[in-house]
Amino acid sequence: MKNKRYELGGLTMKALIDLHCHTVASGHAYSTLKENIDEAKEKNLKYLGVSDHAPNMPGSTHPYYFGNLGVIKSEINGVRMLKGIEANIMDFEGKVDIPEDVIGKLDYVIASFHPPCISGGSKEENTKAIINVMKNKEVKIIGHLDDSRYPVDYEKVVKKAKETNTLLEINNSSLRPNSFRVGAIENAKKMLKLCKKYEVKVILGSDAHIYYQVGDFKNCEKILNEVDFPGNLVVNFNEEYIKEIFFKKEV
Repeated sequence: MKNKRYELGGLTMKALIDLHCHTVASGHAYSTLKENIDEAKEKNLKYLGVSDHAPNMPGSTHPYYFGNLGVIKSEINGVRMLKGIEANIMDFEGKVDIPEDVIGKLDYVIASFHPPCISGGSKEENTKAIINVMKNKEVKIIGHLDDSRYPVDYEKVVKKAKETNTLLEINNSSLRPNSFRVGAIENAKKMLKLCKKYEVKVILGSDAHIYYQVGDFKNCEKILNEVDFPGNLVVNFNEEYIKEIFFKKEV
């Protein structure tokens, strides 16, 4: 078995969870749920999420798909499963494309900007959209808020995330050298420095679109070390945070 451990601030830490993972249901991903689960098991992840793109993303699936996620067992091959969605932010009022009768059945929602669903506005408009989205208690994560095509006021966003207990994602895919997200590395550093200043938790997401990307956070590790980010603010490394944030309904 692969042993996915990360060096952060001179300490060795183990990633326990990856919630930003896509399957063929997203329309432009290439692996099945079982392939993702098998990879999570191989990498010793304890928790795995399925977060396919919501219906307004071209090529994605019908709302029935998300309403039926309950058929997935809570644990498969020793991996604890969480059922989620990557919702599209549709306007600057913070509307997302998930039917009300579906959103309450999910374990978590990632909300993200995607060019096919919304054009980038001004910094003020984009910031307003994110702040409004964070008022939705079902939205637990803001995805890849690192794209200069959607400029935001990071200080306002980070402060609102602290107020609403919303997690800001550090996206491994965004941080690839050939990433299509403009300015992602510098934007992620800026956001991380503010999260460190205000003690705001972040979550690492692989944004896997093929099975072997599941649980891969090597690009995140590099940038976390560059800004000397504390491991105690990274949800993936802290099981007590995972249980508190994502399993509160079971208590």
